[in-house]
Amino acid sequence: MVTIKDIAKEAKVSVTTVSRALNGYSDVNEETRKRIMEVAKRLNYSPNTLARSLVMKKSKTIGLLVSNLTREGTKDNFTYEVLCGINDAVSRFEYDLIFFSTTSSKQSEKTYTQLCRERRVEGVIIMGIKTNDPYLQEVVESDIPCVLIDIPIVSKTVGNVTTDNLLGAKEAVKHLLKLNHRTIGMINGHNEAFVSQERLKGYKEALAEFGISYNEDLVENGQFTEEDAYKAAVRLLSKHPEMTALFCASDIMALGVIQAAKDLGKNLPVDLSIVGYDDIILSSYVTPSLTTIRQNKYLLGEEAAKLLIDMLDGKTKPYSKVLDTELVIRNSTTACLDQ
Repeated sequence: MVTIKDIAKEAKVSVTTVSRALNGYSDVNEETRKRIMEVAKRLNYSPNTLARSLVMKKSKTIGLLVSNLTREGTKDNFTYEVLCGINDAVSRFEYDLIFFSTTSSKQSEKTYTQLCRERRVEGVIIMGIKTNDPYLQEVVESDIPCVLIDIPIVSKTVGNVTTDNLLGAKEAVKHLLKLNHRTIGMINGHNEAFVSQERLKGYKEALAEFGISYNEDLVENGQFTEEDAYKAAVRLLSKHPEMTALFCASDIMALGVIQAAKDLGKNLPVDLSIVGYDDIILSSYVTPSLTTIRQNKYLLGEEAAKLLIDMLDGKTKPYSKVLDTELVIRNSTTACLDQ
């Protein structure tokens, strides 16, 4: 195996100079650096990343921790697009990415810090965990830099990236209100999701702006799954036949709602207008095509990775970054003529 000693001999420089050139130090003459890089390439030199990390005390590795990743989520491309944004940014800054998932049972066996130390990650990006997750307090107390996706916590080592969930939900409901809908239900996610809490606030604020009182009987949780949302929609539509519109806190849940409405004999969107959230790929292919709130999922991941790398490189302290959303109007909403 080729070593830096071989490169030094061939390039007629010291081992120290080769080491500093390969590791990007600025005190190496540019002509010398170029010669060393050419020799390294010609000799097919492959650095021992583990040894280098021990010397430099940096692994150049970021961990991505995703909680409760299931096969049922494959229809929802949300996580995949966020992952693409993370991966591209990490690669661009010449870091490696390690993926590890967690569940409640795994958390009882191993602490967050143990998990990170074993994998020699410099920092971690976390997505999908609930606000009551036992790891969350460990994350805040740990000295390992971390960026949370969709949980608004900032500490000396923790930053976060999210989208404006309150405003996005508000725009969704205001779209329905402007179409003359007045009895608008909501299928939310679950109470332990920050995004659910924010989207419910947006729903309430939009109603208040139009002088409509909040009615908790018109809101059900769909657990961010198609099946649970289907059941929730059947309950709501059966109990409240006067309802003319439904706002769903995710597109996946909206798919379940669309099917439930059809099974109950509803003519969409004439009898029931539906708005989703996320703008996943399927939202434009379902019938009727889904009006939704678009999140830039790729950018969410990219910004999370950039923030973490800037924190690791000492370029910034942890902070909270909020991305914009966009209302995308398709065929699942229309004006209400019954009011």
